[in-house]
Amino acid sequence: MITTQPNCTDIFEPDLLPVSQAISHILSSLPLIEEDEVINIEKAKSRTLAQDIIASNNVPQHDNSAVDGYALSAKDIPTEGIASLTIMGSAFAGQAYTKAVSSGQCIRIMTGAIIPAGVDTVIMQEQVEVKNNTLYIDHRHSTGQNIRLAGEDLPKGETVLHIGKFITAADIGLMASLGIAKIKVRRKLKIAIASTGNELINIADTPSDNTLYDSNRYSLCALLDRPDIEIINMGILQDTPEALLASFKQASESADMIISTGGVSVGDADHTKTALKQSGQVDFWKIAIKPGRPLAFGHINNSVFFGLPGNPVSVMVTFSQFVLPALEAMLGIKDKLTTPTLQVKSSENIRKKPGRTEVIRGILQQQTDGAYSVKTTGKQGSGILRSMSLANAFIILEHDRSSVQVGESVTVQPFSGLF
Repeated sequence: MITTQPNCTDIFEPDLLPVSQAISHILSSLPLIEEDEVINIEKAKSRTLAQDIIASNNVPQHDNSAVDGYALSAKDIPTEGIASLTIMGSAFAGQAYTKAVSSGQCIRIMTGAIIPAGVDTVIMQEQVEVKNNTLYIDHRHSTGQNIRLAGEDLPKGETVLHIGKFITAADIGLMASLGIAKIKVRRKLKIAIASTGNELINIADTPSDNTLYDSNRYSLCALLDRPDIEIINMGILQDTPEALLASFKQASESADMIISTGGVSVGDADHTKTALKQSGQVDFWKIAIKPGRPLAFGHINNSVFFGLPGNPVSVMVTFSQFVLPALEAMLGIKDKLTTPTLQVKSSENIRKKPGRTEVIRGILQQQTDGAYSVKTTGKQGSGILRSMSLANAFIILEHDRSSVQVGESVTVQPFSGLF
């Protein structure tokens, strides 16, 4: 009988690192980008805040009306029946009523207008009657209604955004409300990407029977197309240990992270891991995950290195599960809207053996009763890139889980917010 070597079909191959341990190891060995730059806030969306934002004034600065209506003292609200008040004038946003309002009086007030002295309540215009400059109100009102208090949104002196905040559109509006025009953010993370494999050609080249178009770099470029990343596109590298070694060393002089695809398996022509061993440090290269088992992680000089598998689906899976958390950790992102995982019922049987995490391309859909279900995209080969195009979510089958039956709940990771 032939003695076989460990391979990707083995569930219990020795030295396979569980996904959770791989992620923990990666995150514990990353450098933090310390440098920052000053930019205008309108360019700050999806950047990482490098300073605390402290409210220099109250927002709003003054008590103001939340509605169009009439401002008065709550003491004039009747306990029963109807009360009449004299309308003394009007207040508009940007044009305050400067006189005090006495008992038995009120003013017409518009949304956003400053509340004048002697007033503590605003009644909506739809809830009153007005005749001959006299306001008529009943008892169905309470003290303080329809008034936005000074500092209700942002109190003066409060730290409203912290270092490490992943800046959203709402954050930009918040800073603008404080009159802030420029802020410090983490500088962009510089990521060099490369494809390996002598069979690969650029999409503008003429194909032959022995060539494949390079799709992985284009997937990576799209995945890394975000305001806090600067991409260094190294192209298709000559696939020899010497050439790869030289290219990786050169990239490490400027890049914070290097991502290559291909050449990390155990074949005679898989040279990426060999080059990494010669030029830097290999932390691990086999993970208990499908697809994406051969993944080299390490360091070259001051650069973090990810050697992703060559199969197109494996590239996208390993990017989402390992590279994305790493690059966001290097940027110091501490406060970002969470990409949720959901527990959803499977609408089909899914075969699996315990012993590795399986990331399956799925289609998450809402049923007529409002509940969600998920199904696979069909064939799950790591070279079937169409399965990623059809999918809108990953089905994550955990390390110790076995096969799934119809109706069982599975963990689903939607692509929205992930890609």
